[in-house]
Formats: sequence, C-alpha cells, structure tokens
Amino acid sequence: MSKSVADDNPHFLELILPQNFPGERLDRYLSRLPEVGLTRTRLQKLIADGKVTVNDRPAGHNHMVYGGEKIRIEILPPEKSDIAAEEIPLNIAYEDDQVIVVDKPAGMVTHPAAGNYSGTLVNALMHYTRNLSRVHGEDRPGIIHRLDKNTSGLLLVAKNDKAHLFLQEQLQKRNIKRTYLALVCGHLKEKTGLIDLPIGRSMKDRKKMVVTHKHSREAQTKYKLLERFHLHDYLEINLQTGRTHQIRVHLAHLGHPVFGDPEYGGRLKWHRGIFAIDKVLAMKALTLINRQALHAARLEFPHPVSGKKIKVESSLPEDFAAVVAFMREGE
Repeated sequence: MSKSVADDNPHFLELILPQNFPGERLDRYLSRLPEVGLTRTRLQKLIADGKVTVNDRPAGHNHMVYGGEKIRIEILPPEKSDIAAEEIPLNIAYEDDQVIVVDKPAGMVTHPAAGNYSGTLVNALMHYTRNLSRVHGEDRPGIIHRLDKNTSGLLLVAKNDKAHLFLQEQLQKRNIKRTYLALVCGHLKEKTGLIDLPIGRSMKDRKKMVVTHKHSREAQTKYKLLERFHLHDYLEINLQTGRTHQIRVHLAHLGHPVFGDPEYGGRLKWHRGIFAIDKVLAMKALTLINRQALHAARLEFPHPVSGKKIKVESSLPEDFAAVVAFMREGE
C-alpha cells in the first residue's frame, strides 16, 4: 500500500490498496491503519460528509474495498473543544515525555459524556498538561482505555498521537497487561479460570451490559484466587479484552458479582439470599464501601519509543483495604 500527502493541502491523505487485498468495509479497514490515525466513528462521519473518495468517487457508508483502489481522505482539523480545563488534583503514578499513568480515584468519570461534562479525568488532564493526543477527538484527549466511574486504579494516557496509535495497537494485540483486584460474593468453583463469554448491551436496560450471543463482542477474563474468606473470594483478574463493565458482567453472570456493586447485584440483591448470621456480617462489610470492590492494581506496557516494558503498581485505596481487613478479622 502506498501513501502520500498532497503538497497543496496537508489535510489530504491518499492510499492505494494492495492488489491482493481480501476485501473489507472501508471504514473498518482504515480505522486499523496507524498512518491514518482516525477512529472508526470519525471515519464514518468523514464518509457521510463526502470527505472520503474511492477512485475519485465519494464512498458510501458501507463501502467495500477489494484491492487496487485509490482512497483519498480529507482530514479536517478537529473542532475546538468545549471541554473546560479544571484544576482537579491528580495522582500521577508514572510520567515521561510520551505517557502518563494516572491512579484514578473511585467516583471520577474518565471522560465527559451525557450527564458528566465536568469533574472528569479529562477535565483534570487538560489543566495538568497541554500535551495530550487527539486520536479519539477533542472529548477524549489522551485516553487509551477507560475505567468505570466507581472502579479505582491505573489508567494509561498518551501525550501525543504517535504514542497513542502505538499503544492502541499494543492494546489490540494484547501486549498491554491490566491486572485488577476484586472482592466477589460467594466462592468460585475453580481457583483459577478463564471466563470466555460474549458481552453486549442489555435490551431491558440500555445502561447495562449482559452476557449474550446477540449483537455482542467476544470477551475474555482470567482470574486467580488470592484469598478465600467466609462469604467472599478475593481475586486477581487479568483482562484479555476490554469490554464495557467486562469484569462486573462476567462475575455477575457466574453468580458471583463484585462485592458492593449496586448495578450487577453485588450489594443488597445477593446478600438477601444468605443465612441471617452471614447476612449480619455481610451488611456490616457493606457499610465500609459504597461502590464495587474493584481496583486496577497493575499496568504493564511497552514504551512507545524505547519499547522497554514499563510496570506500574497501585496500592488498594482506603475503602477497599478496609473491607479486606474486615474480612480477614472475621475469619
């Protein structure tokens, strides 16, 4: 595949597909190319606006390419962001000239979305530094992956587009290792395991995800038992994929929701079904934490420039640590 940038306009990108190309939707193919550096959502908008041509003709929204085509993309400068930089304290676990690893507290949303346009990690990052990638647009500068609002721990941020595209590719190739600690309700049958079940959006509640084979994506979660308490298991979890609410959905589907998780049955719903003596213990533990007991504890990734493996760790936050200590004392 050849590439060139028209001399008269630096916002035009031209590609010629190889003749032996197997065939694929245009937007899906282009979104995987580091040299294009655009998300599929942004490419679909460019196609809809007539900014992408195939052999000098505007591409359709579901255009298929089969090899040999000349593709021309007009990449307009991103619109100015309406997101405000806010002076919010950040716990920086690691930083160099390419990346930042933030230790996100529970209760903080990762990036602005409906209902959360202020107080997010992105608002804080925009005040902290001007050096953030724009691969995912102006509403998610620098963000490589997300953490749920009430999940604490390590989150990777790119300072420039080149680093972002590299790390995004490493994430897709599963070369970035994300390790979580979780306290779950009940006892799993096996001490180690791989949960390999597809996840999609719930048809009953569009804010929730479920294990389903309809309109879903593959999802794989590895777990290992670290410690077994009277009512709960303390797990180490490694994500093989990164679907929305993946850990919480997988464990809830097995009947072992993350302790304290109100959305997936880890708070009151699960504990109503246990014996009264155990319920007293569980309910007391619930007073120590008002969110899911899930923490992104370790992050390993190859550095975008040196390729050297970077490993960052985060200690349990106070609320999670208090619950674990309480469980141990109750043994």
